[in-house]
Amino acid sequence: MPQKIVIIGANASGIEAASAARKKDRTAEITLITKEKTVGYSRCGLPFVISGTIPQFKELIVYPSAYFQMLKLNLRTQTIAIVINIKEKTVTIQTPEGSNENITYDKLVIATGADPFIPLIKGREKHGILNLRSIEDGEKIDAIIKAGAKSAIIMGAGLIGLELGVALIERGLQVTVVERLPQILPQLLDADMAELVQCHLEQKGMKILLNRTVEEIRGVDNVSAIRTGEENFTADMFINAFGVRANTKLAVDSGIPLGETGAIKINARMETEVKDVYAVGDCAETVHAITHMPICPQLGTVAVRQGKIAGANVGGDCTQFTGVLVSAVTRLFGIEAGATGINETVAAKNCFNVVIGVVNSKTKADYYPSAKPIRVKLVVEKNSERIVGAQVVGGEEVTQRINALSFAIQKQMTARELAKADTAYAPPMCETWETMVLAAERVLMKLR
Repeated sequence: MPQKIVIIGANASGIEAASAARKKDRTAEITLITKEKTVGYSRCGLPFVISGTIPQFKELIVYPSAYFQMLKLNLRTQTIAIVINIKEKTVTIQTPEGSNENITYDKLVIATGADPFIPLIKGREKHGILNLRSIEDGEKIDAIIKAGAKSAIIMGAGLIGLELGVALIERGLQVTVVERLPQILPQLLDADMAELVQCHLEQKGMKILLNRTVEEIRGVDNVSAIRTGEENFTADMFINAFGVRANTKLAVDSGIPLGETGAIKINARMETEVKDVYAVGDCAETVHAITHMPICPQLGTVAVRQGKIAGANVGGDCTQFTGVLVSAVTRLFGIEAGATGINETVAAKNCFNVVIGVVNSKTKADYYPSAKPIRVKLVVEKNSERIVGAQVVGGEEVTQRINALSFAIQKQMTARELAKADTAYAPPMCETWETMVLAAERVLMKLR
């Protein structure tokens, strides 16, 4: 009999799991269950539709309905998974019509993702606090802008908060970002690198308030202001960008163990501690490739890699996930920022003895028109001289440097080896001396 594979969740990791499973098992009955109406779209692209760079939300759809038909995937949209019975190997679902139905499985993949959360703040239950997690969220924000909103407060200065802030400014709104920590992008950059990005954003009109804890969300039924300390801030729009938390309710209710991070505990094959049940994406825990500690990075790149491995394994393969470096990049107006591996803060928390190399340079020959500034920061383990982290902030060409440094870290390259790298040069594209090489030389000077 054909194997029955059920996947709960039909976005990045879930669809990747289904696709990989189909490649390995041509006869399996593969069912995807999702509560969303629209599936297979890029969440990462939402801010760029709001900004107007991408004309319509429907253009974010990566996997049209024809894709599911071609792979013979049974897609159940607007369907809620209510209960997983791990003994009977069934999933109870609620159909769009409101009736309940049991689906049996041989292999189950949980790809329930993550949900926006608001800390325990007075007034957090008030209506009118907006999120940006789905197309429906994006459409709601877009409608409020079109209705005449002139100002917005964004609570949180992470990637999504800042990308949305840029989008709103590009739509003509006044934007204030409130962050409880002393820097923006705290998960991505060290403070010295984050300061470069902050200065650029402030020059473009973004108001950024650091070391400000949102203590109360004010209003009668609907939010009308937030309070930080003794100050109240009003706006036409209030955005929750505090972050997201792994959606683990189904797993917890079913007796599937969680890990140290609060996400679903899995092994290198994406298996949970329950036989024939896998977990992938934003709801699943993984291991950091440098610290070897549990982590839940909640990045699209990690989600698709995990989905591909889980799908191959439920289809009969035996593939392992090697961990993450949490490589990420963003572009905010005319500045790009990226990181891979660990930063100084993480190094200190994990007792790494590191040496730092920082170099400022240009993206083209200094004399060439339109050459833009760029700063590279390397984090190197002192005893082994091994590169364990990197950050890049600049006007262009950040992504490829982050990718190159990610390769270097994965191959356990030392600063001494990077300093000898054979790099290319042409005035319209780069400096004679590659900035990454100069940063490695700076590390070696400190080591000497």
